[in-house]
Amino acid sequence: MLQAVKMRGIFASCALAAVLLAVTWADHHDHHDHHDHHSHSSEGEMSCHKLSAPNADFAFALYKSLNAKAAAGKNIFYSPLGISTALSMLSTGAHGETHSQLFSTLGYSALNQTQVNEAYQHLFHMLDNSHEDEQLDVGNAVAVRSGFTPLEKFVKDVEDFYAGDIFKVNVTRLEEAAAEINRFIANETQDKIKNVVQQLNPDMAMLLINYVYFRGQWAKRFNEEFTDEADFHVDQTTKVQVDMMSRTSHYKIYRDDRNQATVITVPYKGNASMMIVMPDEGKMTTVERNISKDSIKHWQDSLSMAYVDLYLPKFYISVDTSLDDTLKAMGITDAYEDRADFSGVSETAMLKVTKASHKAALSVTEVGTEATGTTFTYLILSIPPQTVRIDRPFLFFILENSTGNIFFMGKINNPTAT
Repeated sequence: MLQAVKMRGIFASCALAAVLLAVTWADHHDHHDHHDHHSHSSEGEMSCHKLSAPNADFAFALYKSLNAKAAAGKNIFYSPLGISTALSMLSTGAHGETHSQLFSTLGYSALNQTQVNEAYQHLFHMLDNSHEDEQLDVGNAVAVRSGFTPLEKFVKDVEDFYAGDIFKVNVTRLEEAAAEINRFIANETQDKIKNVVQQLNPDMAMLLINYVYFRGQWAKRFNEEFTDEADFHVDQTTKVQVDMMSRTSHYKIYRDDRNQATVITVPYKGNASMMIVMPDEGKMTTVERNISKDSIKHWQDSLSMAYVDLYLPKFYISVDTSLDDTLKAMGITDAYEDRADFSGVSETAMLKVTKASHKAALSVTEVGTEATGTTFTYLILSIPPQTVRIDRPFLFFILENSTGNIFFMGKINNPTAT
């Protein structure tokens, strides 16, 4: 099962997701014949930057699938990095068509497992050295059923490449096992992520865990005194009242006339930023139809600094989404069936994925975790600021600037709908 959790606390921007992937017994009647997909890269360690393009392709394919299934006006929010990491960790134990489908869906078909493993190892090393003004926790673990012993190579790959912890749980006592897993995740995230596991499958063989927690302070924070109630236009006939933050400062901005959208980036202290894409009225579908990793690159390359009156709504969202049908529609089917080949996890136990769900949460406010802030004073002579008012549905991306990885992304149709 893939899922995530609720976020607590007030930060400039705080986002989290905890992804759980449950693997249970399958009913097999045959044996698997597979090829070794762990051959070593002739180039040695693959730079984590090379994961950015396929991960972005997966992120947008996932978005379009989720958006197609979402009810009208529904907010969308998820962590592409968290889901990609969980599926990649699972792929270390997959073989044959099961592995091929995972890699094809993730966009890794041109790579072998070792290249992908090394790339994630490099990525986690880079992210572990995050800036002192931001907190980014990315971690992995595998909770293993007592009495079930995964292959040594699978355990070693999880530990070495994904910095994963392996621990045993007694699933004959389901409530105690769930509590133990929740305690582990809470301890690893300084109690920021709690009560992820509500229910365990008694047939669970193991649970693969990924968590992503991001807390960022705006590089130029908003003054709470300037926050005021304002209208947000959900659609042509519906408007809601929101707490609208405002700040006049220099921001990177771009007007995309072809897609009829305004793009602005709001940087965090450290090495991350939030990119906001607000389509013109009635043009959300046009932007969503065309959006891709190339769109992100085009917008990043086209941004230029401008003096801006920025109006941005405060919001908190928590979104719970089933991923089963979505992942199957994207091509991951064998992993769910009795024919699933996870012989890289166990050569004797027949395993399959049972359920995938994802829950993520995001809070955007004026203030950071510190009571103090830096005051910026700009002297502008004769150049009035242009106004960017985020008062209708918009897309957003929390990006890591150096690698281009998308930590989180989503769409806000209604900031008041949690």
